[in-house]
Amino acid sequence: MNDRQDPYDRYDPHAAHEQQLIGYDAYGRPVYGQVPAQSAPQYEQYQQPYEPQQQYGYEQQQQYYAPQPAPQQYAQPPAYGYDTQQTQQWIPQQTAPEPPQPEPQPDRQQPQPDRQQPAGAHVPEPRRASDYRTEQFSFIEEPDEDSEDVIDWLKFTESRTERREEARRRGRNRVVALIVVLALFVVGGLGYLWYAGKLPFLEGPGEKQTGATADAGAQKRDMIVVHLHNTKKGGTSSALLVDNVTAKQGATVLLPNALAVPSQDGTSSGLGKAVEEGGLGTRESLDSVLGTHIGGTWRLDTPFLENLVELVGGIEVDTDTAVPADDAAKAPAVAQGQKQSLSGAMAVAYATHHPQGEPEAKQLDRMGKVLYAVLRKVPADPKAAAVTVESMGQILDPALNAQTLGALLSRLGAHAKVGAYRTDLLAVKPDGTLTDDATQKVVKEVLGGSVAAAQPGAAPRVGLKDATGDEKTQVAAKAALLNGGYTFVEGGKADKTAATSQITYQDDAQRDRAIEVAKTLGLPETVVKKGENAVNAEVVVILGKDYKPS
Repeated sequence: MNDRQDPYDRYDPHAAHEQQLIGYDAYGRPVYGQVPAQSAPQYEQYQQPYEPQQQYGYEQQQQYYAPQPAPQQYAQPPAYGYDTQQTQQWIPQQTAPEPPQPEPQPDRQQPQPDRQQPAGAHVPEPRRASDYRTEQFSFIEEPDEDSEDVIDWLKFTESRTERREEARRRGRNRVVALIVVLALFVVGGLGYLWYAGKLPFLEGPGEKQTGATADAGAQKRDMIVVHLHNTKKGGTSSALLVDNVTAKQGATVLLPNALAVPSQDGTSSGLGKAVEEGGLGTRESLDSVLGTHIGGTWRLDTPFLENLVELVGGIEVDTDTAVPADDAAKAPAVAQGQKQSLSGAMAVAYATHHPQGEPEAKQLDRMGKVLYAVLRKVPADPKAAAVTVESMGQILDPALNAQTLGALLSRLGAHAKVGAYRTDLLAVKPDGTLTDDATQKVVKEVLGGSVAAAQPGAAPRVGLKDATGDEKTQVAAKAALLNGGYTFVEGGKADKTAATSQITYQDDAQRDRAIEVAKTLGLPETVVKKGENAVNAEVVVILGKDYKPS
């Protein structure tokens, strides 16, 4: 056995009261020994510089241990339980090698303890922070790769978190931008629909110009008149095709043959009679009655209507009645029902069907359905539509060539395909004059006709409504107006007689003309006033019993 014994080897509870802390070894571990019981231990403080530890071999380490004298016993038990059976303890003492250049240490005055130090015992004083130097700790200067890895991981985690936050922020920005775009799109669409007057229960600015306040000049309209000639059974039917360029709407206005239009000799006749007699000046006569500007006349004979229907591939019509076959006219039968497929011959048979005793309005309504169905099948390309018109083989009016007609039909067909199309009947009284409802809703709203829409350079239009009850007086007043250079517009008879005459105008610019009309009829200027015209003309005369023919 090695005679050296580790003072920290074992703890003996029976000898614990005989040992006491007497110092620390070179590794900082406490060292206990026996001290005399009769006197208190005396410690001698000393200053020992702490040198950096160095690595040595096993042989060199043995010289650090030297035998120490037996410590005296103390009556006080040891602070820690170590084995005290051995009276001789080896206290390791480290003899540090002398450094090449030791650093000088300042002299310090060590206080002398009052108690005497036990013989043979060297008790070092507790170490203080000032006894250590920075270079004694090698771990401070050694690079720590683990710490760099931790820093890199923290940077990676931080950058990854920032990227996630940035992605979330960009996502939120995209959602907000999408919501804003959709909101603008919805608001813009609703605004357009409101302005166009297509929202239900809401009246847009385009619909506010109705009745007497409607301005025909605010909307641009292109229109032609169509005269359908039945070459087999005779008879004609007329209609106006209207393209409202401003409102992007189309319309068909059915014209009764009983509509009174002025003739070249100043008299009035029905529209149907004027068309059958050649139709010269019919377009101008319609302009004078309706206050419109018709761009051309399309004479459409039934064989060319049949060709047109065949060229567009047939049509579908909701027929209101069944049309029997006519062997003499070689007209096939037409069944009654919705979405009936009609060929060219069937379309002609249905459009001209007019049983005896049936109102003319029924036959006009059938013609309007056929025209509407044809327009829906016209090519959308104006050039292709012009080719279709030329293929009919019809000789057109020089004022309405195939290109112009094809372009108009193409635009009307585009309106019809989206449902922006209407068909109206121009109602007339038994004497051929317009009803108040027809003047208000059809002439002014659909056709845009007004007193300001007369053709430039034309003679002033003067409407005459008889409230005298005497036909001879009316004829005399009509002759006076024609002789005065005015364009006469038939106003028919008033619902009841009137004692005094009245002359009205709507535009302030027509006031002087109204006064001239009063002078022409021999009436005082006091009968002239501004107001709603009962007839669609610049100046309207309601002839009373106070009128005396000259």
